[in-house]
Amino acid sequence: MYKELTSILNESAKNDEVLIFALTANGDFFSSGNDIGASMTMEITPTIFEDVNVVFKNFIDAIIVYPKLLIAVVNGPAIGIGSTMLGIFDIVYASDKAYFHTPFSSLGLVAEGCSTYTFPRLLGHSKAGDMLYLGYKMNAEEAKKYGLVSEVYSHDSLKEVWDNLNNVSKLSSESILATKRLISKWNREILLKVNEEETKELKKRFESSDLIERLLNFLSRKNKL
Repeated sequence: MYKELTSILNESAKNDEVLIFALTANGDFFSSGNDIGASMTMEITPTIFEDVNVVFKNFIDAIIVYPKLLIAVVNGPAIGIGSTMLGIFDIVYASDKAYFHTPFSSLGLVAEGCSTYTFPRLLGHSKAGDMLYLGYKMNAEEAKKYGLVSEVYSHDSLKEVWDNLNNVSKLSSESILATKRLISKWNREILLKVNEEETKELKKRFESSDLIERLLNFLSRKNKL
């Protein structure tokens, strides 16, 4: 999935007919996080953790350098990377059924998606700590209050978001892209460095016995449900 999204981002970045990349999901969740069960069944090779990190890093890098408008339409709960990457998006719309959850410490993981940089700046130092350290679950209205989300829509009225995005064609694409270049210019190198450091730490966590034990416990609890 990461490879496919990275490919789509990179290809659409070169397509002059594309102005907006809008990411949403089918079903009840925007993202339920990484598939831990699948991760635990991967064939372990000498370079597996390095390979996984490269794929993940490339995905976040593609979001950071994307030159067009990046818009997320969060149609339901956003867990893990589904939450953390939103700080790099240009605009985020959310369903009133959405919530944002980053349970890294309970799983023995580490914050990623540049959230160690974007969340303190968006949410404030203390609330970012509440989410990234303690796994606080933030609802859609609170996310709007803190600036992670631009607008909250009734879940049954999410079609309004797409109607509004279709109206963007009436605006000046040259103006929008020029403003995007200016806004992203000042933080791009910082975000790329943040992503590099986060993925280095993530690799360390992958190799940690604490992580393996916590993931096994998580899967055991899940299987009993």
